[in-house]
Amino acid sequence: MVLRMILCVPWFLLAAPAHAADQCVECHLKTTANIVGDWKLSAHSEAEVGCADCHGAAHKSAEDVSAAKIPTADTCARCHGDRVKQFKRGKHALAWAAMKAMPTAHWQPMGMMEGLKGCGGCHKIGLKTEAEIAGLKQGSAGFGTASCDACHTRHLFSVEEARQPQACRTCHMGFDHPHWEMYSASKHGVRHLLKQNGVLPANAAAPTCQTCHMPQGDHAVCAAWGFLAVRLPMPEDKAWAADRATILQGLGVLDPEGKPTARLEVVKAANVARLTQEDWQKQRDAMLGICSRCHSANFAKEQLSQGDRMIREADRLMAEAIRVIADLYRDRIIPKPSGYAAAFPDLLAFHDAPTAIEQRLFVMFQEHRMRMFQGAFHANPDYAFWYGWSEMQRDLTAIKERAAELRARAAEKR
Repeated sequence: MVLRMILCVPWFLLAAPAHAADQCVECHLKTTANIVGDWKLSAHSEAEVGCADCHGAAHKSAEDVSAAKIPTADTCARCHGDRVKQFKRGKHALAWAAMKAMPTAHWQPMGMMEGLKGCGGCHKIGLKTEAEIAGLKQGSAGFGTASCDACHTRHLFSVEEARQPQACRTCHMGFDHPHWEMYSASKHGVRHLLKQNGVLPANAAAPTCQTCHMPQGDHAVCAAWGFLAVRLPMPEDKAWAADRATILQGLGVLDPEGKPTARLEVVKAANVARLTQEDWQKQRDAMLGICSRCHSANFAKEQLSQGDRMIREADRLMAEAIRVIADLYRDRIIPKPSGYAAAFPDLLAFHDAPTAIEQRLFVMFQEHRMRMFQGAFHANPDYAFWYGWSEMQRDLTAIKERAAELRARAAEKR
């Protein structure tokens, strides 16, 4: 029976060099042959990095599978210390904490979060506390703790794979961050696809996600405007400053008087926004340097400046919609949920917002405002206009119309 199973395994899996992993390979050829195949194709195999180097040596048989250690980023740091240090400085390392910080995260099915079938499936790239790792081990043997394998998928752990824009696609797509859709349909993405297809020469200029966000392989991924496109200090433009203050109040970062709340500390910890001019300028200057490898400095500066202006236009529409619903709370047309900060809807309540009009506001912020400014910075005018600004205009119209209906209904009851 064993001989028959081995004969069914591809020949290249049987051609492994003799080293410390042989005992593991002998068994796993019968149980998880493709894992062995990937490992044999990897640089780890060539360097004689064996199974025990990552999984420990306690697991010996089918009866003690739970003794196999599930690696973490610190496991990788033993050999890849510089890259892990960079990773820990970047936003990817904070992804798990950012997910957990969402106000209604604990309301979601645990299969979506710790089970990694929803938000947790992408946010698992973030670092976790020892208690969180212990919880994952209790619920699912500790899968989802490695972080590095989100991009360098196991057990091949290919650097070349992680350099391709498709490596980012699984997470950077969809509702609130359709980066893949924007990039792949932009001129940048089209040129890179033509390079991959062999239509353009291999040395033609065609930036990938990594070109702009991980220059020279720097794993400290960060962006000037952050995920939410809000920052401090406030702009000199008074109208824009008022609009941004309203959005920050909708995010629960500022109270109705404009003073910082406890949630600001969460924003700081998750690094989802630049909170000083210096931090913002550092990231902006870095991006200008990257853009200038293909474009003139003047062109790059103007394009990024236009993106800033798109945020200002998006903020104008968003702030008006937030005020419409805040006024409904104030006038007791709709009840303000008890967990919300005084006077303002909570944009981070997501789909748990209790009424249809508040749900529309969530979609306006999390889907359409995101598309407007992200489309601008990812060189995709269709996303910026049709899926972004145009949708925000329709959202605002629908919110104002619904607010008028609710007011009329309330007036009839008096």
